[in-house]
Formats: sequence, C-alpha cells, structure tokens
Amino acid sequence: MTHRIVVLGAGYAGLTAANRIAGQARHAQVTLVNARAQFVERVRLHQVAAGQRVREYPLRERLRGTGIQLVIGRVHALDPDRRQVQLDSATVAYDTLVYALGSAADSSPVAEHAYPVAELDSARELGKRVPDLAAERGVLAVVGGGLTGIETATELAESYPQLRVRLVTAGQPGGWLSARGRAHLHRVFDRLGIEVRPGATVTHVGPDGVVLADGATIGAGLTVWATGFAAPALARQAGLAVDANGRILVDDTLRARSHPEIYAVGDSAAARRAGGQLLRMSCATGLPTGQCAAAAITARLAGRRPSPLRFRYVIQCISLGRRDGLIQFVHPDDSPHEKVLTGRAAARVKELVVRGALLATR
Repeated sequence: MTHRIVVLGAGYAGLTAANRIAGQARHAQVTLVNARAQFVERVRLHQVAAGQRVREYPLRERLRGTGIQLVIGRVHALDPDRRQVQLDSATVAYDTLVYALGSAADSSPVAEHAYPVAELDSARELGKRVPDLAAERGVLAVVGGGLTGIETATELAESYPQLRVRLVTAGQPGGWLSARGRAHLHRVFDRLGIEVRPGATVTHVGPDGVVLADGATIGAGLTVWATGFAAPALARQAGLAVDANGRILVDDTLRARSHPEIYAVGDSAAARRAGGQLLRMSCATGLPTGQCAAAAITARLAGRRPSPLRFRYVIQCISLGRRDGLIQFVHPDDSPHEKVLTGRAAARVKELVVRGALLATR
C-alpha cells in the first residue's frame, strides 16, 4: 500500500526533506505543496530590496525525475484528526506530514508603514521605491540590528551611496559577535556612512519616519522592519503543541510531540541540540533538520530505529554588501570565537555558502 507523504513548504528545509524522502522511501508517494511555483533563495532577499536581480528556480525543474508530485497552492488550514490539508481550492490527504512552512517577519501593529524583507513581494516593492528616495538623497531607516537588519542596511548603503541609511536597534548591532567581529562591523558602518542609533525602541512607524519610546523621532522616507521572525499561526490553530513563537514542539527526530504523524523542520520546528539548546531560525539549521526528518521518516517506514538530530554550529556568515563580509567562527553552541574572516575573502565565502545551500536542497 502506498504511503502518502505530504511536505508543506518548498524552502530550504522542505525542499531538502522532500528530495531526500523521494530518493529513499520505498512504496511512498511524496507530494510537495508550495504557494509559489518557484524556489526563492530567502537569504538573498536583502539583495532584492536593493534592486538587484536574483534568480528564481522553477520547482518543476528542480523536481524533475524525482517522482515528487508538486501542488501549487496556499495552505489555509490543517486538520490533524482527518489528516488533511486545506488549500485554496483543494484538499490534500496524508499519512505522514512534513511541516516546513518556515517563518515570516515578526510584524507589529506599530510597523504599518514599514517594509519587511522576509518576504519576496515586500522586498521587491521596497526595491522599486528605493531608487527614487536615493535620487532625492533621502533617508531610509532600518529597524532591527540582527543579521537581517545588518545585511539590509549595508546592502542598501553600498548599492546607493547617495542614500542616507539609519540603523535603529533596541540593542547593539552585532552584539553577539566577538570583539574583532564588532570592530569590523562598525568599520563597515563608518565606511558606508550608516548612522547607527542603538538603544532605541520603536513605538510607531509612520510615512515620514519612526517614533521612539522616549518620544524622539527619526525621520525617514522609507522604513524597513527587520526585528526578527515568527512562525505562522497555522500549527497553533490546528491544535499542535507549539512554543511561544508558534514553533512546533518536536522530539530529537523532529517528530511533533503532540502528533507523531507530523514532522516539523526549519524555522517551523522548536528543534534542540543535545543538551537542550534551542536552534535559532536560520538556513544553517533548516538544511540539517530537513535531512534529519527525511532520514527518520524513511527509517520508521522501513522498520528501523531513526537516529536523533546531531547538530553543531561552526560559523556565522554575514554579507556586508557585495564586496565585504564577516565570517564569525563559533563554538558548537553558537558562542563566538575571537577568530573572524573579513573583507572580500569573507564575501566570497558567504557567496559559496549560499550557493552550497542551494545545491544541498537537491
């Protein structure tokens, strides 16, 4: 009897899982459901925001010869009792589900007039508007000093030297880096003319800039919202056990604790390293969790005991425009070494890592 495996989401984790399962699981039909017909390299969306042309990869081409059935549609509801997924105009049934819907910008009511760069459409719209603002030598504010905020601010400042970029963050940008990493980051900010406003909490975003908790205002013709990510509400609404950020609680093989027929991977999973450390949302964790879930599913279907997730951090890669970068070497728990790689060499390494992630989805 054919075992029906449905994978929701064709990002790094979902595409990796689908391809691995299709190549290893006998007597299984794999169906991949995605809202778009193309695979988008999410780690390049800050380049899209800067108006750069970024290649999109048709999913049908990437799945050719795998036997995977591709369904294009947006997921509206999940019914774990009936083991069904409700799409725009269709219902897809499953025996085993891989939940890989990723994450979206951690939006806030105060950010009504801001552009997130976590989604392709918003990044494209921002990319269309930036040139006019730059031509006016206007101000663009980036709210958030994490990886997304840093990469977006530096990409825009390098692409549009006449644009005045202001990085607004509640903490210190790159505060998790080593002293050498922070020093290089601030040298890049100075070289690109990025004005950094640390220790600032944004309470409102309007069409003309942002308002801070202390009542001060920062003028801006455009505002980018890059304060973090959150999982979609679908899993919580379906009754799955999730954490405070909506990520599905899973065991060490990525199987949902509340629903053993469901696996969660990538940003959708509250996956942990041995010892209990929660993995951060990132491409670096998406690929190995997709691989682990695929191996666990195929092992259980074959009557074998699956292996647990084994993961350690090695580096953090940060692009600082097209000609500069920062590779922060880290301990297995993601805490920084003092060792870093910077400049053009780091930019080349980051590009190789991004290309390697694309290849790994095969």
